[in-house]
Amino acid sequence: MAIPDPTPLDELWFTRCPVPTATGIAWKLGWLTEEFAADGIALRTLQESGSELGRHHYDHRLPALIREGGNMLSIAARAQGEPTRLVGLTWIEESQLVLTRPDTGIASAADLKGRRLALPGWSHNDLPSHVRGTSIARGMSLAGYKGALASAGLTLDDVDLIEVPDRLRNVGGSGRDLAPRRTGLNRLWPIEALVSGHVDAIYVKGASAIDGAREAGLTVAVDLDALPDRRFRVNNGTPRPITVHQHLLDEHFDVLVRFLAVTLRAADWVKAEPDKLRDILEFETEGSPQAVDQAYRHLHEGLHPTLDAERLALFEQQKKFLFTHGFLDADFALADWIDPRPLEAARVLAAQHALISEAA
Repeated sequence: MAIPDPTPLDELWFTRCPVPTATGIAWKLGWLTEEFAADGIALRTLQESGSELGRHHYDHRLPALIREGGNMLSIAARAQGEPTRLVGLTWIEESQLVLTRPDTGIASAADLKGRRLALPGWSHNDLPSHVRGTSIARGMSLAGYKGALASAGLTLDDVDLIEVPDRLRNVGGSGRDLAPRRTGLNRLWPIEALVSGHVDAIYVKGASAIDGAREAGLTVAVDLDALPDRRFRVNNGTPRPITVHQHLLDEHFDVLVRFLAVTLRAADWVKAEPDKLRDILEFETEGSPQAVDQAYRHLHEGLHPTLDAERLALFEQQKKFLFTHGFLDADFALADWIDPRPLEAARVLAAQHALISEAA
C-alpha cells in the first residue's frame, strides 16, 4: 500500500555514474521531466547542476535523492550509517579488461602469475568519513584482478601488487574534486605506469578506458566479460544498486514509484530499439562510437532492475569483498537494507502504462 505524501515536493534529485543506466537514458529521452512537470516537481541531476550538492553523490545525505551508480559508494554510505534503502539492482556488462603492453607476453589470466599489477592508492578527499569508500580505482582494480586470477585458479598472493598514486585529485592538491562528473573514467586508470614499464598490467573499465588503451597502444590480456562465471565479474558496477534516502520512501513513496516506472519504460525502450541508443551512450560515457559498441555489447540484457536471489548473492559477495579489504568502516546485514516495495509497485504502474499506450 502506497504511503501518502504529507508534504509538498518541488525538487526531485537523481544522480548516476558516467555509465549506461536506465535513469540516464530516461533523462536524456525527456521522459522523467515530462512525468513530473504537471506536479510542479523539477527534476535535478547532480551531474549537470554544477551544484555544491555534488558531494551527496558520495554520501547520499540529500533526502530527495535517487542514486543509480557504483556499489562502492552506496555500500560505504550505508556502512557509515546513512539511512538509505536498496530498492533495485541492475547488471550491466561493461567492458572490464586487464591491459598489458604488447612486449610482456601476457595473453591470459594464467600469464599474470608473478607479474606486477598496478594498484591505485587510497583516495584523499574532503570527506574524511568516506576516504576508503571513495577509493574507486583501487577497489575496482583489486576486485578485477581477484576475478581474473580466480578464473585461472590463482589468487592475489600469486602476483605483485605495485601501488601507484591515485589520479583523482584536484589540481591544487588539497583534495579530490567531489563533483560527480559524467566525464573522467579514463582518468581513473594508471595507464602511464603501464606504458612506462613500471607495471606489467592494469585493470580498466568502460568505453573511455578503451579509447585510452587504444591511443596508448596497449593490448588486452584478460577480457573479464568473456568469462562465463558471473562471480569473476563482480565489481563496483556489477551489480549496480539503486538506492534512496529513507525520507523519500516515507514521505514521497508514490513519487519514487513513478520515477522507477519511467526508468522501467526506458529499459523496455532500449530492448526494443537497441540501434537508437548509441548517441545517448556516447553522452553518458564520453566514449567514441567504436568504444561504446565494444564496451556495451549486451546492454539491453541488464538494465531492468531486480532484487532476485542471484543478484543479491553477487551483491553480498561484493559487500564482503569491500569489508575484507578495508573499504568499509563497518559491516551490516544486507537483508536489513532492502525494500522491495517501490520496485514491485513500479512494475505494476509500468505495465498499466504499457496497456494504455497499446490501447491508444
